[in-house]
Amino acid sequence: MQTNFSLAQLANPDTAETERILRACVHCGFCTATCPTYVLLGDELDSPRGRIYLIKDMLEGGAAPGPEVVKHVDRCLSCLSCMTTCPSGVNYMHLVDHGRKHIEEHYQRPLADRALRMLLAWVLPRPALFRLALRGARLGRPFARLLGVRLRAMLTMAPATIPSPSPVDKPQVFPAEGTRRARVALLNGCAQRVLDPGINEATVRLLTRHGVEVIVARGVGCCGALTHHLGRETPALRAAKANVAAWHREAEGEGLDAVIVNTSGCGTTVKDYGFMLREDAAWADKAARVSALAKDVSEFMNDLGLMPPAREIELTVAYHAACSLQHGQKITQQPKALLAAAGFTVVGVPEGHLCCGSAGTYNLLQPELAGALRDRKAVNIASTKADIVAAGNLGCMIQIGDAIDMPIVHTVELLDWATGGPLPKPLVGFRT
Repeated sequence: MQTNFSLAQLANPDTAETERILRACVHCGFCTATCPTYVLLGDELDSPRGRIYLIKDMLEGGAAPGPEVVKHVDRCLSCLSCMTTCPSGVNYMHLVDHGRKHIEEHYQRPLADRALRMLLAWVLPRPALFRLALRGARLGRPFARLLGVRLRAMLTMAPATIPSPSPVDKPQVFPAEGTRRARVALLNGCAQRVLDPGINEATVRLLTRHGVEVIVARGVGCCGALTHHLGRETPALRAAKANVAAWHREAEGEGLDAVIVNTSGCGTTVKDYGFMLREDAAWADKAARVSALAKDVSEFMNDLGLMPPAREIELTVAYHAACSLQHGQKITQQPKALLAAAGFTVVGVPEGHLCCGSAGTYNLLQPELAGALRDRKAVNIASTKADIVAAGNLGCMIQIGDAIDMPIVHTVELLDWATGGPLPKPLVGFRT
């Protein structure tokens, strides 16, 4: 693709990287076939190729974008299916991130939109505040029909009960059982530790059972993905630096074999810390080292090797591949191989490359499109006739859970159960 950036614009490292990405695009259009919003809407501007043109023109012009440009960029899920499809290796992720940053800095959104985005960026990364907000949302659920579509979506997605805080999320060391085979740090996250702390607990049990010492490092918090994808670079980089500092201290001290992430959207961002902080001399090397250490829990366990199952399991599992795992991190076979090794019969989901509509805050900011994708995913899952669904991302589990008639469980909880851990809560009362 031909570009027309000025020399002054190209002096900016983000713009120089954007030009390199744009020049790799050959307009082939393969990406349109696997783009969820294009599949739903059939609008070229709601395809990766269309958005590439919009972002190119917006950044070359340098001025504030118009509402139409913002609308189509906002509709992008950042599912990155286009990157899996692209034969030219176009890094759409970094391109759309730059586009969103430009929009955030130069476009004046309507007041209601601004307020909602500020609310999400402030509340979701802070577990104590998020827990308080959920309690308030629970009280407001009876009045959801009186509110606008976005606020209604937020209230209806709030859980009926809020789990108590988990002791595993405090900074501490969990010793390995038996001979220590590895030492890892765990990202305990922000929203997940509030909504489903059992996932972190299962992760710790699974790892320590396999001879892995697990560290919850002091100073680790939100990975920064949420604010990053809202175009808010300053808080995103602040979160990234806090995590890099904490994990780098552990790596420099007793050493780390990996930084384990069990929420795949967070994992994609942590693996990108090296790029995000590449121009900061004080942080670039540390961030690159942390990114190199980052592994999804399924990726790490596949390399480590799963012990023989402790119980016989006769369940068929429909494996839902989270976009951030299959497209963002290129992890496709490891979770399925682990589930099969644990004794489950594993089946794929038709149209598995298409997003379920969760996509971080997308189901709150674009509830109608997210709902259409959720319903499409639910039909495809039902067609598998599986007993349960496994997924590696909490956002997908929440998005899909209310739309299907079968339990949905995090992959790590099933692996923990199969190798000697407790029955996952979603399976309590379910035939096993």
